[in-house]
Amino acid sequence: MSHIFPRHTKVATPVAVSGNGCYLYDSTGKQYLDASGGAAVSCLGHGDVEVIDAVKKQLDDLAFAHTSFLTSEPAEQLADLLVEHAPDGIEKVYLVSGGSEATEAAIKLARQYFVEKGEDKRRHLIARQQSYHGNTIGALSAGGNVWRRQQFAPLLIDVTHIAPCFEYRLREQDESAEAYGLRAAQELEDEILRLGPDTVMAFMAEPVVGATLGAVPAVDGYFKRIREICDEYGVLLILDEVMCGMGRTGYLYACEADGVSPDILCIAKGLGGGYQPIGAMLCSGEIYATIKAGSGFFQHGHTYLGHPVAAAAGLAVVSAILDRKLVPRVREAGAELETALHAKFGQHPNVGDIRGRGLFFGIELVQNRETKEPIGADRRIAAKIKATAMANGLICYPMSGTIDGRLGDHILLAPPYILEDHHIDELVTKLDMAISTALAS
Repeated sequence: MSHIFPRHTKVATPVAVSGNGCYLYDSTGKQYLDASGGAAVSCLGHGDVEVIDAVKKQLDDLAFAHTSFLTSEPAEQLADLLVEHAPDGIEKVYLVSGGSEATEAAIKLARQYFVEKGEDKRRHLIARQQSYHGNTIGALSAGGNVWRRQQFAPLLIDVTHIAPCFEYRLREQDESAEAYGLRAAQELEDEILRLGPDTVMAFMAEPVVGATLGAVPAVDGYFKRIREICDEYGVLLILDEVMCGMGRTGYLYACEADGVSPDILCIAKGLGGGYQPIGAMLCSGEIYATIKAGSGFFQHGHTYLGHPVAAAAGLAVVSAILDRKLVPRVREAGAELETALHAKFGQHPNVGDIRGRGLFFGIELVQNRETKEPIGADRRIAAKIKATAMANGLICYPMSGTIDGRLGDHILLAPPYILEDHHIDELVTKLDMAISTALAS
């Protein structure tokens, strides 16, 4: 009997023993096409020799040095590389061990920034419904996923949530995309005014909403208007690119597609590509300068932040993405995958929407295409698709609660950037089998 505390105590998971390219293999020898990169993590695929060699070399040189005493060469080099390609104004990098740590640090930095400025009334964080920002208490408070929040609600901090920019579900029939984007963004200004402009510290959002909504990008113009509203009221813009960043959407930083620069930016998942646990919070030079001129000390920290081996892996992964020109490759492969998805599922009676950007796609399932009526939650369609896909040798990321945390189902796809045509054919074929089997049950 295993002594591992699993994610689900009533579901037996296979034992992974090896990986190669787009595939994982379990202890029985079964092969799985990793069509979701785990959770949008394995951007380079599995068994990348250059990254593995970089990790091994760093272990030979230096395994650990606590950042309260020493920095390290890989951490410095990774920070340099990230800032070199970062959005305008981003100048500093705070290396952590994952996405929840990055978003938690972002929330705390936003608060300390205003305290250091003498604006300690600024305490409110605004986020969006149906978002996900991590599982620590602060990050979970920021997230708008009803199911994940529900049992922990008494422990959560007070964060208010506005509607997401979710064109498929929330745009009116006679409304242009531009008008809808402006209407959705207006909710932020309304909430700032309701709370009091001098009490709001930050707005947090995912440029492309990942697990909770299923790869939903904002309509054109939405984030530009959001940026204007934040600037008008002195509110920090925090963008959570933990899932959608590091090339996943066809841009190294997902916010590039929206033409905006945040004040604080969070990355993880694709930063380490699964080779080491690593994340990062990046911030503007102005925020850093305020802390430096004040206390000089960010009142936050973790034992393993800036870990040399994790940083070496991150440096190797980001270098590979850039040197191998995988960002434009993501756009090319993404266009091919999108075409294949529309060809197979575009007229499917239970597929309401196919959306995404780059190699980050969501397929929303419905009971009725015309009315967008969701499939009944009691049918547990997402869970059935996951199980059937696994049985057929396909790893994908189905989720329930797409609409409101309870109703709605979608499938998230985030395959490795090295995806080729035959992988796309296999993905679409096996996914079709999984959906058909689940709907027939």
